[in-house]
Amino acid sequence: MNRRISTSLLAADFASLEEEIARVSTTDLLHLDVMDGNYVPNISFGLPIIQAVRRCSNLPLDIHLMIEKPERYLEDFAQVQPEFITVHYEAVTHLQRTLRAIKELGVKAGVALNPHTPLTGLEYVLDDLDLILIMTVNPGFGGQKFIPTMVEKVKACHGLIGERPIELQVDGGVNLDTIGLLAQAGATNFVAGSAIFQAQDPQEYMAKMRSLMG
Repeated sequence: MNRRISTSLLAADFASLEEEIARVSTTDLLHLDVMDGNYVPNISFGLPIIQAVRRCSNLPLDIHLMIEKPERYLEDFAQVQPEFITVHYEAVTHLQRTLRAIKELGVKAGVALNPHTPLTGLEYVLDDLDLILIMTVNPGFGGQKFIPTMVEKVKACHGLIGERPIELQVDGGVNLDTIGLLAQAGATNFVAGSAIFQAQDPQEYMAKMRSLMG
């Protein structure tokens, strides 16, 4: 499976959104963190901003819903035709039903797990998944430090996936120091925000990331 970079717009300068997107035009996906201030202790942005992003760019969108009861808004977010909609394992009551609802909207379905959440239970929904997101920091804020023990969790998740065509995404503290370890552990999709947008040349930084992804 091809390895991909998903650049998180959470770290962008929203006063110059179109220009910021142009700075990362070689990314494979744009990662959009939707936070509600309830499921996570922060509020980011919602559908109007994502609609503006869609008007600015034809890049594939990777929507990460860090919200309670995300099933209420799936149809709204599907309108921007993202590649992925990812919901949190801890935030939904009926995970399989929610994943199938995403796929019925013509969007690939993902599930995210917080650092403390075990992989147990995912084996029962693997056939409904296109992406598993392992949070390598506690969700809610950008720029956090990578949790080293998550490397073993990524390895275990890679083993769980086996030969299935499921992307294994990692999010949190992904940079030139950590991306090689995560790739060796089996990750195939790398979310990075602060590291890319704070680089003097984001395009060059992503090229260096790709060289370490294997």
